[in-house]
Amino acid sequence: MIKKEYDVVVVGTGAAGLFAALKVNEKNSILMITKDKLENSDSYLAQGGICMLLNDEDYDSYFEDTMRAGRYENNKESVDVMIRSSQDIIKELISYDVDFDRNENGEFSFTREGAHSTFRILHHKDVTGKEITSKLLAAAKTKKNITMSEYTTMVDIIENNNEIQGIVISIGGQIKCIKAKKVILATGGVGGIFEHSTNFRHITGDSFAIAIRHGVTMENINYIQIHPTTLYSKTPGRRFLISESVRGEGAILLNAKEERFVDELLPRDVVTAAIKKQMEEDGRDYVYLSLIHMPKEEIIYRFPNIYEHCLQEGYDLSKEYIKVTPAQHYLMGGIKTDTYGRTSMKGLFAVGETACNGVHGANRLASNSLLESLVYAKRAAKIVDEAIENNQYSKEAFEEKKIEEENSRLSMEQWFKLNKRTILDEIKRKDKEFYDKWCDNED
Repeated sequence: MIKKEYDVVVVGTGAAGLFAALKVNEKNSILMITKDKLENSDSYLAQGGICMLLNDEDYDSYFEDTMRAGRYENNKESVDVMIRSSQDIIKELISYDVDFDRNENGEFSFTREGAHSTFRILHHKDVTGKEITSKLLAAAKTKKNITMSEYTTMVDIIENNNEIQGIVISIGGQIKCIKAKKVILATGGVGGIFEHSTNFRHITGDSFAIAIRHGVTMENINYIQIHPTTLYSKTPGRRFLISESVRGEGAILLNAKEERFVDELLPRDVVTAAIKKQMEEDGRDYVYLSLIHMPKEEIIYRFPNIYEHCLQEGYDLSKEYIKVTPAQHYLMGGIKTDTYGRTSMKGLFAVGETACNGVHGANRLASNSLLESLVYAKRAAKIVDEAIENNQYSKEAFEEKKIEEENSRLSMEQWFKLNKRTILDEIKRKDKEFYDKWCDNED
């Protein structure tokens, strides 16, 4: 049963939301909500891995790799904070029983992905996101101060003079107000508004539309990453990601003549552009990806999930090429935050893909997303605790019935359509070239 008031509301049950809830002091009551099942977050789908600073000597290289991938539009302070926090974050994940692959000597088994200059990515087979998120979810379920509610949608925020007071939810066909001292948005990106996306279909960017309507400062919402390699399919729905780590292990891209046409380890945006150009030249909606150089037993060990899914689609990765095509994957922009997740609205925080703290710049470096989410979720929780401890939150009352009536005027279908239009209009306003190339057919 959901109460009418909590100390903290966390919107989203992915890695960022879960880690933030776990790091908030247990004396504070927390409500976590999600539009779908608890497990159905995009962080659960992450295949490749999570980056970690190898040692002091690796710092300059890691920093430069991140900056170069982001076209040097990154916030340097944010990048520095993320990299220097990485080793502690990995230790904390291990304390939650996260199991990273190790070699025969019991040492971490690192892999490499596109635009990385060395092997610094930890992984659990090819289901790293599932391993991390499921362990954090299991830990959160043991906490008495955390209440979780599935199939619950945030339809609005409640604020007074640009200070958060709570949120409005839709649950079981009813609109309800929830009072909160602090609100943390961890709602993911915008994949659900695209026809072709690796994201869950319910990840539709509602928090961005709500933020825009309330005048919360946005940042680079047009910086949307198109992943180069998703399994080609004509079936409607989410596209299956072929992780960049497959190319990191030597997979090559081939055109219609079965010729290699690009360096597969270049940054994602460069590889995506090369594939799109090649598809136009070939007159096809796909190119080929080949991993046939790798022994079958090695493929099954390293990429069991990808191998099995491709097998179900009729492809044997060890014997034949698979068809791949680009699809929307990740949002580098979002709700503008500082390095503690604070937004332009007092008491409102954003973390994970929902937030734009500048780490990723214009294009995210592979496997930085899980790390960035966890680093900044923890930092946001620290500020939330301090503010509540010091009684720094809105104590103003609000007209509950009036707010609920206002948010009942649109059906959920109408509300989703309005949100989609709001987001697409903002993308178009910021970057018409990107809109025309990737969004025009989404109207």
